[in-house]
Parts: sequence; structure tokens; C-alpha cells
Amino acid sequence: MKYINRTQAVLLLKDGTVFYGKSIGIEGTTFGEVAFNTGTTGYQEIFTDPSYFGQIMVTTNAHIGNYGVNSEEVESDNVKISGLVCKNFSFNFSRDNASESLFDYLKKQNLIVISDVDTRALVSYIRDNGAMNAIISTDGTSVDELKKMFVEVPDMHGLELASKVSTKEPYFYGSENAKYKISALDLGIKTNILRNLAKRDCYIKVFPYNASFEDLSNFSPDGYFLSNGPGDPEPLVSAQQVARDILKVNKPLFGICLGHQVIGLANGISTYKMFNGHRGINHPVKNLLTGKGEITSQNHGFAIVKEELEKNPDFELTHVHLNDGTVAGMKMKNKNCFSVQYHPEASPGPHDSTYLFDQFIANIESAIN
Repeated sequence: MKYINRTQAVLLLKDGTVFYGKSIGIEGTTFGEVAFNTGTTGYQEIFTDPSYFGQIMVTTNAHIGNYGVNSEEVESDNVKISGLVCKNFSFNFSRDNASESLFDYLKKQNLIVISDVDTRALVSYIRDNGAMNAIISTDGTSVDELKKMFVEVPDMHGLELASKVSTKEPYFYGSENAKYKISALDLGIKTNILRNLAKRDCYIKVFPYNASFEDLSNFSPDGYFLSNGPGDPEPLVSAQQVARDILKVNKPLFGICLGHQVIGLANGISTYKMFNGHRGINHPVKNLLTGKGEITSQNHGFAIVKEELEKNPDFELTHVHLNDGTVAGMKMKNKNCFSVQYHPEASPGPHDSTYLFDQFIANIESAIN
């Protein structure tokens, strides 16, 4: 095995805390909000998830890159994270259907990566002190110089990011001969959501984040979908208006993650930035309607205010996160609308939550008949 001499790299947190590591060989400096994901697999899906735009990802799994990458396992057209921090980065990989190494994949997109970091200590620190902005550098920039760069790093609270990842022009997904037509508002939509809808005989037209209800309704859809995405939901006033307009005509509406938060805001229910978000593939959720538990994939740093939801006479709390009691799902009592905070399309081993897509189709069938 060839020995690679790697240069020192640094991660600087907004509060001045420094962690050192090594560069994997892609030089540069980048910034974002530092976040950690507890998943043991699925790093390629994480890196290409538009919901992670603007974040430096810390992976808690000890090995990253060991099974390479596959072109079929992406959630968008390119890497969306701002940077990567890991313990062990594997330049070699072993998997029959891998198309290339993770290093080659990330180098093409010039993603700054630091390895050999004490990620257990880093994650412990973030858990105790909360999510915060960070800068990672592999090009030898001094810590003092990096500290000066924080004036350029925007705070995630109040930050609108959907426009950075949404499609610029409408596009279609699925068969045009499908039974159902869906208008989807792209706030950072994951490809596997579209796959799940298409698999259920849906033809989807995907619209930019700032599309109007008139734009979406001109497709004459059987149902509407509000997607996941990055950033604070509060600045997305046009998406909130779209949600209100859909509810006025009472067509079937399904929201996931950021879309779920937009539906809440559209109905006067506030959101808040969490001390630490939920990011991983083993988050336990209880379905309050069935009493069943679900092991879910989650990726969000904002959440619905539970107390306001419970006081709203038009809404019912349907799912709750079992670790901290936060809102994981809701539905409207007098409208054909429901939403969840987690990702039923991710299927991280178990397929506990894919029934939600079937529920959406059942709502459409009921509305048609």
C-alpha cells in the first residue's frame, strides 16, 4: 500500500474551539453550520441531500469511503454539504457495483474534507454547546486568519436556502401515462421521494421554490406535495402562501420535513431552531394514531412548536419523536392535508414509514371518488 503524506488541517468553531486533523488532499477553506449524522451507512445519500446545503457534516461512523460511490445512489445532481469532517477516510473501497472511490468523487466537486479528527470529542462538544457555525481549512490558513472570516458566515437562523438548491425550471418525473398527477414544490427535493411517488403510478411535475399556486394548479394535479429542503422555513413566505391556497381548494396535500414546517407556518403555528437537530437513520417515532413505533431517517435543524400545534383546533398531532417528544407528524382535521418531519423515502434498512406515500395516494383516491 502506498504511503500518503497528508498535511495538517483545522476545524474552527464560532466560539473559538479548535480541532485538528489531516487533509485528504483537496485544498481550500469552507464554512457552514457544523452538524453531525449518526448513520453507519448512506454517506453518499447524506452528501447529496439538498437539506444539508450550508452545513459542514461530521460523520460519527468510524469509516467513510470504504464502499466507494455508485451513480444510482444520489439524492440530487451533486454534493450539497459545505464540507466533511470524519475520523477515518478510506481511499480504497470494496464493493462490486461501486463506480469510483469517494475521494475521486469528492475531488471532482472540490469538497473540502478533514479526516483524523477526534469526532467523538467533537460530537460531544456540539451536543453540549449546540449547533454553531464553523470553518474548516486544509490550505494552511492560520487560526487567527480563519477567525476573521466568521464575519462572512451567515447564521442559520432566519437564513433562506431553498432558493440555492431548488430547480430553476419546472421538470417532469415518471411516466406521463401514470394514473395520478402530482404538482411538487421543490424546496430541495430528494430524488428518492420522486422515485417513491413514480413507483405508485404518479406523474410528477416539479416546480421551483417560488412558483405560485396558479403555476402548480395549471398542471391540473390530483394532489400537491411540499418537499424537504435546507435552511429556516420562516422566510419562505411564497411557499407558505402556496400551502394556504392549496388548503383553500382542499386538494390532497402532503409535506415532508421543510414542507411540513411550511404547512405549520401557513396556519399560524410557529417553528424554532433546535439546540441540536435530528440527523441520522435510527430515530424512534411513535405513530399516535396506530400506536406503532417506527425507526426513521431524519435530517432537520428546525421544528414545529408542539404547544401551538396542540392548541390549534384545526390540527391533530399524529407522530411524536420518542427521544425528546418533538413533533414528528401532524394532520388537519377539516382538510385533506398531512405532513411528517422525517423522511419516509429514505428506508434506512427498515421500511417502516413508506406507508405514508400509500396514505397520500389513498387521500387522492378518496378525493377523486
